[in-house]
This record gives sequence, structure tokens and C-alpha cells, in this order.
Amino acid sequence: MRKTIISSIFPPVIVALFACLSFYIVNTRIVKENVNSTVNAAIYQLTGDVQEILQPNMDKMSNWQAIVEEIHEENALFRVMKGIAADLSEDTLFYYATSASRFSKEGFFINNLGWEPDDTWDPSTRTWFKEAVANNGRFTYTDPYVDDRTGKVCATFSQSVKDKNDKILGVAAMDVMLDVLSDLVSRASISPHSNVYILLSDGRFLTNPDTSKLINENYFTESVTADLKKGGYSVEEFIGGNGTNIILRKNFYALQRIGNSPWFIMVDGPVSDFSARFMRNLVIILCVLLVLGGGSAFVNMWLLNSVRRKEKELANKLLSETQNLAVASKENAATSQDQSTAVKEIVATMEDNNALSENISEKIKDVSGVAIKTNDDVTEGVSYLEMNVKQLHEIAQANLNTIEGIKALGGKIENIWDIVTLINSVADQAKIIAFNAELEASSAGEAGRNFHIVATEIRRLADGIIDGTKEIKERITEIQQSSDNLILASESGTEKINEGVENAASLSERFESIKNASEITANSSKDITTIIQQQAVASEQMLITLKQIASGVENFSSATENISRASEILKDIAEDLNK
Repeated sequence: MRKTIISSIFPPVIVALFACLSFYIVNTRIVKENVNSTVNAAIYQLTGDVQEILQPNMDKMSNWQAIVEEIHEENALFRVMKGIAADLSEDTLFYYATSASRFSKEGFFINNLGWEPDDTWDPSTRTWFKEAVANNGRFTYTDPYVDDRTGKVCATFSQSVKDKNDKILGVAAMDVMLDVLSDLVSRASISPHSNVYILLSDGRFLTNPDTSKLINENYFTESVTADLKKGGYSVEEFIGGNGTNIILRKNFYALQRIGNSPWFIMVDGPVSDFSARFMRNLVIILCVLLVLGGGSAFVNMWLLNSVRRKEKELANKLLSETQNLAVASKENAATSQDQSTAVKEIVATMEDNNALSENISEKIKDVSGVAIKTNDDVTEGVSYLEMNVKQLHEIAQANLNTIEGIKALGGKIENIWDIVTLINSVADQAKIIAFNAELEASSAGEAGRNFHIVATEIRRLADGIIDGTKEIKERITEIQQSSDNLILASESGTEKINEGVENAASLSERFESIKNASEITANSSKDITTIIQQQAVASEQMLITLKQIASGVENFSSATENISRASEILKDIAEDLNK
């Protein structure tokens, strides 16, 4: 019974586990590609939005540098500054300080809002002024600080201004309020539990929903650093990569520099935000396969139990016939003893010769009946043998069909990898188009006008990803159909095997009967022929004939013993089949 249960349940369980493992591997790759493409697209869009805010201010400062090269008179520059800064918000301060001290006759300090610093305020001592002079014309970004004028957290970016002789005339600067960037980051949505920050180059928070962490706390805590090490990165390597994605088993991390600034967009979150839907699909498929496997196992057990019942019925019949044969053998043994006694009596007296002759005549009739039965059994055995051979061929064909079904299943699973390749290709194209959108948005005279076209292309490629997923589902459906065909072929093979077992059992029974009848026929015919021939001879040869008859009786007794032993063996076989 245990073997029956194992042989019925084990194959469907193996098929279900193999299909689920394949689906899990494919889904893991799809989830990773989905995380990469989604995070990259969001980061590129957010980077473009941040640059869209900063770029107009940088353009104003570049225009200011060109004007200062031509005009360096305080009142004229103040009027020009008011015109350039007309579209700036009331919180944004645009100012210019000459390299000469503002307390000297040649020096001055102007700004777009008319702000008047106190008499002790010297711009040349400020970080934004000194770093801009040191950077020799490149944009300089200061660490965030709380603006005394507005009370808001802001950062200053500045640039030194030179004349045509490459002499530094002064430094232009602009304060950018970080609440604008915080609002932009807070609106970014990548997944339900993901986080988006803007960090400084040393990892400190430039934006954070918890304002107490701004500037004071570092993003790269011990747990984050440990996760980065699992991905093969140190903190320095991760920041220096400028566009690094790490996808671990539980969490993902992504970092992107904002233009040429020392600021970075940082994204993290749990991978389960992307994998939950795929895992639900995996559980559903596993349940379906287990239900189908359980149904097929139940059918197999029912068929095997049916076969076992038929085997027991045949075994009972074989046991009954064997017992009858054993009784007949014992009766033959008793008859042999009687014949031996009769021979002795014939030696003593010839009067019993007629009675013995009549007895021999009856034996000849028995032998003739046995010979006829033997011929019928042989004919029937040949018929059963032909049927058995034919059914064995059908079993072989059924097994071939099963093998073909397995091959078809393997081929269709291989096709799933082609679909995954298609999805990877679409994701790569989405990255390229998104990158082009960033370049267009950065270089556009108008703020990101061409980005709409690129975004449309991204949605079209996303549709391609959806189509690829749909084709994966179709491949999985084909795998299920192949599994169904495999089950049907196995059931057909089981039926053919059962029929072969029944015919083999019948054939064995027939040939055992043929063997016994042939032995009886051979021995009895020989003895009877000898007796008849010797009785035809003269009476003086009767003694010799009687000796030969005695020898024949002994041979017959030996044959009877062989038949008895064979019947005992058949009885044991029948009892084994009945267990």
C-alpha cells in the first residue's frame, strides 16, 4: 500500500515543484528588472525636475557674468539685477559683491531685494565668497544653513566674475530655499514603502520629512552600510559611482548625482513592494498544481487498487485449481500403489490378467482425454501470447508519447527565457529614452518642453513590457496543457500494463496446465503401450512383461511426485499473489 501511495503521489508533486521553481526563477529576474527600470525612471525624472528649478538661476548668473564684463558701475548693475531677478520669488536673494571691500570707494554690494546688511557684515569673509574665488569661475555650492532673513533652510551657490583680462571683479551669488526641493521630493512616488532623499556628498540629509535630521544626521547608518557591503560596495564607492543601483534580497538602493552639483538623489525601499504581486501568483499556481496533482494521484490510486483486486481474484482461482491438482496428485499416488499391488497379484496369479487389461484400457481413454485437453490448452495459450505481445507494443508506444510530452514541456519552459530577454531589451530601451529625456530637459531653452515626447516613448515601451508579461502567461498555459497530456499518456500506459499483467497471469496458468498434462500423457502412454505389446506376446513372456510393468509403475510414481511438488510451488505462488 505504501508503494502504491508513493508511486501515485510522487510524480505529480515533482512536476508541480519543478513548474513552481521555474516560475519563481523567472519572476525573480522580472522583479529585479522592474525595480531597476522603475527606480531609474523615477530618479531621472526627479533629477530633471530639480535641474529645472536650479538651471534658470544658473542661467541668470551666467548672463550676469557677461553683463558685468561690459558694465561695472553700481547703479547700472543694480537696475540690470532688478530686471534679471524680476521673475524670482520673494524669498530668493540674488546679490553681487565686488572683490574690493564694500566699505571702500571702489567696492559695493547690491541685491535684488534691497536688503541692507549691518555695518560689520563683510562679504569677503563669507564662505560663498571665498570658495567662489578659489574655484576660479566654477559654480560653488555651500552647505545648507538657516537664513537670518527668512528663517528658512537654504543653500547658496556662487560664481566669481572676471573681466576680459581674467581679473576677478567680484562674486555673484544666489540663495536657494530648500523647502522647494523638499516639496518636490515629497511628491515623488516610486513604491508604497520607498523613501526619497537629497543628500550632500558626505551623506548628510539635504531633504528629509523630519526637519530635525537636516544637516545634523547622516543617511549612511550602520544598517545601510552593512547592506551596501552585501552588495559589494563601500560608502565611498557607492557615492563615487554616480548612478549606482543595488538590489538585495530584501531592500534596494539607488543613487544619482544632480548635474554637476555636490548633491545626490537617494532612493531606498523594500523589494517586496515589487515582488508581492508575483509571489501571490506563485502561490496560486502552486495551489492549482497541487490540486491537479492530488486529483491525478487519487485516480492512479483508484486504478492501482482496481488492479490489485483483479490480481487477488486470479490468485484465488489459481489457489483453488492448485489445491485440486494437489488432490489429484495424491489420488494418482494412491493409484500407483494400487498398481504396484496389482502387479504383485498378477505374478501370483494370472487370473487377474483380464481385470488388469480392462483397467489399462480405461487408462488409455484417460490419456486420450488428457491429450485432447493438452491440444486445446496449447492453442488457447498461443492466442493469449499473441494478445500479450500486441499489448506490450501498445505499452511501448504509450511510453514514447509520455517522453514526447516531457520534451514538449521542457521546450516550452525554455521559450520563457526568450520572453525574459524581450523584457530586458524593452527595459534597456526605456533607460536610454529616459536618459535622452534628461539631456533634452537640461539643454532646453524652455523648461523641459521636449520631455513630454520622451515620456510618451517611455509609456509605449512600458506597453511592450506588459505584452511580454502576457506572452509569459500564455507559455505557462502551454506548460499546463503539456502536463495534462503527460498525465493522460501515463494513465493510458497504466491501463495497457494492467491488461498485460492479466494476460500474463492467464498465460502462466495455461502453460502450467499444459506442462502437467504433457508429463502425464508421456509417462502414461509409454507404460500403456508397453503393457499392450507385451500382452500380445505369448503367455511365456508374461513374467518379463510384468517386470516391465513394475518398472513403468515406479516411473509413474516418480512423475506423480514431481506433479505433487509442482502443485505445491503453484500453491505458494498463488498465496503470494493473494497477499
